[in-house]
Amino acid sequence: MNEPLDPHHILQTELELPCGVILKNRMVKSPMSDSLADGEGNPTEPQIRLYERWAEGGVGLSLIGEVQGDARYPEKPGNLVLGATSKQALLQSLARRGTVDGAQLWLQLGHAGALSHLPISQPKGPSALDVEGLQCEALTLMEINSLPAMYARAAMQAKHAGFGGVQIHAGHGFLLSQFLSPLFNHREDGYGGSIEARCRVVLEIISAVRDAVGQLFPIGIRINSTDKLEGGLAETDAIEVVRLLDTSSIDLIDISGGTYFPGAKASSDGASGGPYFVDFAKQAKQITTIPLLVTGGFKRRRQAYDAISSGAADMVGLGRAMVLNPTLAKAWLSEKGGDPTFPEFESTIPGGITAWYTMRLTAIGKDQEDSFDLDIQSADQEYKARDARRSVLWKRKFTY
Repeated sequence: MNEPLDPHHILQTELELPCGVILKNRMVKSPMSDSLADGEGNPTEPQIRLYERWAEGGVGLSLIGEVQGDARYPEKPGNLVLGATSKQALLQSLARRGTVDGAQLWLQLGHAGALSHLPISQPKGPSALDVEGLQCEALTLMEINSLPAMYARAAMQAKHAGFGGVQIHAGHGFLLSQFLSPLFNHREDGYGGSIEARCRVVLEIISAVRDAVGQLFPIGIRINSTDKLEGGLAETDAIEVVRLLDTSSIDLIDISGGTYFPGAKASSDGASGGPYFVDFAKQAKQITTIPLLVTGGFKRRRQAYDAISSGAADMVGLGRAMVLNPTLAKAWLSEKGGDPTFPEFESTIPGGITAWYTMRLTAIGKDQEDSFDLDIQSADQEYKARDARRSVLWKRKFTY
């Protein structure tokens, strides 16, 4: 009988995707909103350097969070935009430097829908909403029908710029996640009602993207296992989403959960301190042969090893852990290992921890993380002030 693989050995193993692309190891820098674009949708030197740092740090795959194919519905004014006015040379530089040492770099294509950043957007979702802290109009049928072509154009631009793949964002409460959730999708046409109908636009987008980029270009998708909202997407429906995706040409399913809607519980609420979505992934593994990436709550190498060795996941996604240590992949791929030390904040404010990690990303992109010493309040102030400055640039650039 073969001896069990050591943690670093199993994380070192390659993974071949259905399209034939081979990822060099099982470690993924999960998509995060780094807020490092220039306010006009273009990469900056700190953003380019940030992804170069993670590639140098040993990851098999990095994903750039919330890249907009439609500048009317951004998640934040620091997001990248793929469109006619994009500075292609900067995108090419990001794609090139973010793939050193054999790493893959994919763009996460998103549309914020009802969660579009209010200072620079007029949010629209599957259905009109008017709840405390959140209002939006409903997309027309014509607007829904235009979504697949928008995603396909963005994917083609990503491919032409040299990125290794794309991920379609259908999680965390953004537009496609809103379509999947019965709490936010009240449509009575072919895009609402049953889970098959609520998933229809997602499958149409996948098909359009595949037709545009060809059979050999990786397409991933991020989905929620649960919205963590009463009346939202539940695990039973999420399993049906996986079953539907299994009939598509998707190459990698990224399982996450939770939303950014007002009042939603954090993914860590109710969790035992370990990875949040491994149990759901075990169920999903029973109904799909598409490789699974599981993201959320991985803090120790042993947790990553257990998820993969148990067969629940094919890859593990790490966000904040790789913000604390951009060379974490190399550490976990070595015999010695080494887990990051997570900060303990004495007090916090709403959104403060996210702001702290986001500002630390800026420090990494400037090779200054060793001197990063912002507290929660200062990080939040700088984060909000930067968003405000970039909102001015965004509105000036993208006039409708």
